[in-house]
Amino acid sequence: MEKARTESITEEMSVLDIISTHPETEMIFRSYDERVGECICCQMLFATVRQVTEKYNLRLTELLEKLNATSEL
Repeated sequence: MEKARTESITEEMSVLDIISTHPETEMIFRSYDERVGECICCQMLFATVRQVTEKYNLRLTELLEKLNATSEL
């Protein structure tokens, strides 16, 4: 059975909204924890993707690509 196509994850969506809608994306956020030195899901749950990338100096396009690729699986 094919998964229904959903809207793309955008930079203005919160971490909570993304993980609630696409639980499989949690592993993407967690993959950055060691690099940024803290749990993104714990510290930035209500922040937008843009806010996360700005705080931790991450590449916005890279994170969005990973989140969208995972959410489409």
